[in-house]
Amino acid sequence: MERLSTRDAPAQSTGSFPRAASVPELVSYEPATGAEVWRGPVGDVEDVVERARRAAPAWAAQPLSTRMELVRRFANEVRKDAESLATTIARETGKPMWEANAEVESVLVKVEISIRAYAERTAQRKLDSALQGTMAVRHKPHGVLVVLGPFNLPAHLPNAHIIPALIAGNTVIFKPSEKTPGTSELLARCFHRAGISAAIMQVCQGGPAEGQKLVAHDGIDGVLFTGSANIGISINRKLAARPDKLVTLEMSGNNPLVVWDTPKLTDAAALVVQSAFASAGQRCTAARRLIVKDSMYEPLLAEVKALADRIIFGAPFDDPAPFMGPVIDNMAADGLTESFLYLLSHGGRAIKHLVRPDESLPFLSPAIIDVTAMVEKPDVELFGPILQVVRVSDFDEAIAEANATRFGLVAALVGGTPQEYNRFWGSVRAGIVNWNRPTIAPSHAGPVGGTGLSGNHRPTGYYAADYCAYPVASGEMEQPRAVIGVGLK
Repeated sequence: MERLSTRDAPAQSTGSFPRAASVPELVSYEPATGAEVWRGPVGDVEDVVERARRAAPAWAAQPLSTRMELVRRFANEVRKDAESLATTIARETGKPMWEANAEVESVLVKVEISIRAYAERTAQRKLDSALQGTMAVRHKPHGVLVVLGPFNLPAHLPNAHIIPALIAGNTVIFKPSEKTPGTSELLARCFHRAGISAAIMQVCQGGPAEGQKLVAHDGIDGVLFTGSANIGISINRKLAARPDKLVTLEMSGNNPLVVWDTPKLTDAAALVVQSAFASAGQRCTAARRLIVKDSMYEPLLAEVKALADRIIFGAPFDDPAPFMGPVIDNMAADGLTESFLYLLSHGGRAIKHLVRPDESLPFLSPAIIDVTAMVEKPDVELFGPILQVVRVSDFDEAIAEANATRFGLVAALVGGTPQEYNRFWGSVRAGIVNWNRPTIAPSHAGPVGGTGLSGNHRPTGYYAADYCAYPVASGEMEQPRAVIGVGLK
C-alpha cells in the first residue's frame, strides 16, 4: 500500500544527458513534454552552512525596519519578474498558466501578511513596576534555518517560511524539491537583487541526500518542512534527541469533505471539484474523501460527475486553457494508476475511471470511485486526481467517517445548518475547518497547519511569526537594588 503515496517519488528523467564527473548535476524536466527546463550543479552543504553562519549575526543585528524594507523590495523584484517566474513554475510543475500566475500573486501577498503578523505576534512588551523595575518581553531569531520545499507550489509554500524567517532575523538555506530547481533559482535572484545577500538567503540544490545532510548538520538551528508525512516523520526522528533545534512540519492530508442538506447542488458540486482536482489533486489540502448523506448521494454525484467530465486536462500553455495539468512525473502517474486499480479490486466502484491518454506522459483524467463497500479503506494520501466517495446515513456517521484518519489537515462541510456546522467544527479533528468553502487554498491571514500526521502544532500562515523567533523574558532595572531580609546572622 506504500504505492498509494506518490509525493516523494524521485524525478523521472525522460532523456539521457552527459554529466560532469567531478560536480554532480541536477536536471529538471517538463512533466507535460519531457523537455529539459533547468540544469545546474548540486550544492555544497558544508559551504552553504558555513556562509549562513557567518552572515547570521550581522543580519540579526539589522533593525527590524531594515529587514521589513528589504522583503518589500523583494516583492517589487518578484513583480518585475512575474511573467518569467510564472512560466518557469508552469513548465516545471505542469500546472496551467492561470494557476502559476495565482501562485506568483500568493508570493507577493505573503510579504505584507508576514510584516503585519510579526508586528502583532512578536511585538515588544513591557510591564513597569516601581519597586520591581521592568519586565520586558522581546524576541530573538534562532540563527540558521533550513527550509525544505515541495514541488507542487514551489514558490509559494517555501516563501511562506522564508519571508517570516528573514523578517525575524534568521539566515535561510532553501533546499527546494529536486523536481523544481529552476523556480527556486529565480526566486533567489529576486531576493538577491532586493539587497538580501546570497549568504543571508541561499539556495542549496540537490536531492534527498542534500536534504538529509542539512537536517543533520550541527550548524543549523532549525528545519522548516513542507511535504509528505513520511519525510516529516523521518525529520522528526532524526532530530528527536536535539530539543535545541526548531522543527516545523507541514505535512500530508487525507482530507474529508462532507456534503449535507443543501438546495444548491451546482454550487456544492463546484466546491467538490475545486477541492479534489485543482492542481491535478497535488495539494496537501485537496479533498481526498467525499462523504455524502444518503438522500444527497444520487443528485450530487450526478452533478459532480457531469462537471468532472467537462474538465480539460492538458499542457500549461494549451488553448483553451486547461483546468488541470499532468501530475509531476511518470512514476507518480504509475503509482496513482496502481492505487486506483487497488481500490477497484478491493470493493471500490468506479463512478468515473482514471484515464491516462499517453503512457509516456503523466497526464491523468480526474477520477471518482465509491469506496463505501470497502472493508478496509486505506488511510493514505493519494497525491493526485482521485476522489473517494463514502455514503452515510446520519450526521454522526459522517463525523465519524471524517475522523477515520491518522491525518488532520483540513475538513470541510458543504450544506447543513449553523447548528450542524457547530457540531462539525467541534467534533472534527483538523487544523483547518471550513463551511461552504473548498478545502484548498487556505488564507495565510490565519494559521495554516494540521494535527496528527499532518503537522506538529506549529502552523504556518499568519502564525509563522510564532516559530521564526523565540520570546525572551527580561527583568530590568537601571541600577542594582536588592536586600536579603531573612536567614542572615
